[in-house]
Parts: sequence; structure tokens; C-alpha cells
Amino acid sequence: MFEWIITQFLPPYNKKQKFNKSMENMTLRLFFHSDDLKANVEVLDCTPHENEFAVVLRATLFHPQGGGQPCDTGWIGDSQVLRVAQDPDRIVHYVSHPVNVGMVQIRVDEQRRQFNSRMHSAGHLIGHFAETLGWTPIKAHHWPGEGRVSFKPGESPRNFDLETIQNGVNQWIADDLPRLISLREGSREIGFGELPAYGCGGTHIRRLYELGTVKITSLSQKKGTLTVHYSVD
Repeated sequence: MFEWIITQFLPPYNKKQKFNKSMENMTLRLFFHSDDLKANVEVLDCTPHENEFAVVLRATLFHPQGGGQPCDTGWIGDSQVLRVAQDPDRIVHYVSHPVNVGMVQIRVDEQRRQFNSRMHSAGHLIGHFAETLGWTPIKAHHWPGEGRVSFKPGESPRNFDLETIQNGVNQWIADDLPRLISLREGSREIGFGELPAYGCGGTHIRRLYELGTVKITSLSQKKGTLTVHYSVD
């Protein structure tokens, strides 16, 4: 369902392409397999960029903006990480003050990471539920105050209302399904319990109970595209 999330910001890393020589220069994405928020890593480069400094690390816990998910923020040493971007094979961290090349501790802002992960996981559940009713997800946006997943009709789509999808999502949360991560043959997939796994490069909660309250705020339809709007509390 969400394979486009990977290909949108990880050009060499998708479900159809295996690791190759060109990937040696890529930043190692520790967040693909780790929920850690602190690590000691190597700074490879730090250069001025407008009013900021662009830092490249050999490995990072920071998720860059992309795939419908906002970037992580936090600290590299004592320098605040203001934003994180994909460029194009490396992850670039834009910080407030210069950082020396060499080993340094990085720290991800826990509150922002948890919120972004909850939003992303909630979007997956909405996608799962609509798929059971014959709708195919085509786009998702997991930003604060702007959460939405858009669908196109499949072969035999069934209509549903706000209450129906709300009840379905609530039931999965009550079941407290565990997150499952699969990394193999150059692909990363995220699943929850018995639900199908989706190709995804984003961050997610460990168990669905961590979602708390997911609120389906509205449904809209335009030119054949159905959009489910949502928020998390």
C-alpha cells in the first residue's frame, strides 16, 4: 500500500531493488531497525548553509522529511537540529551551530518522534481498513493538524461512513497489535499483528495501544478520490 513512501525519499531503496555499490555512500538509517533516541555517531562533514550548518553523519537516528512524515528534530552534540532532509542519497541535518568532524552524541526529540510515529501508524490503520472495503490508498499526509489518507476506488468499492471506519480503527487499537519490521533484500516493510505489511521508510509505534486516541474527523470525496481526515490526541 505505502510503497510510494519509500521511493519518494529513498531513491535507491525500494521493494524491487537490492543493495548495490552506489549505496555505500548512503547515510546508514539506524531508525530503520532501532527505536533508540540516542547514539554516538561520526560526523563526516559540516558546511555553512545560509543561516544554518549542513551536517552529514555516517549513520543517523534522525528521520528526514519525506513519505508524508515530518522530520525529526533534536541535537547533534550541543547544536540543535532544526530540520532533516534527504539529499539525494545522504541525509543532511541542518543545525544551528557548527559541529566538529569526528565522533559525537546525537539525540532525537522524543516528544516529536512519538507524535510523528503515532500519526504515521494511524494513517496505516486507516489505509488497512479502507482496503478491506475495496479502496486503494494512493497518497497520505501524516502532519500535525493535516492528517489525511486518500484512496481511489478498486473493482468493487463499498461505501462507508465516519463511524464505521472509526469503530474499525478503535478495535485494532484495543487489540494492541504489535509492530513487525521486516528488512530483507533491500526492502523494509512495516506490519501490525496479522494485518498485511506495507513497504514503508517511516517511524512507527511499537504497539497499537501507544496510539492513544485516533479521531476520524471527516470524509471528503472529489473527482472519484476519497479522503479520510484524521488526528491523534
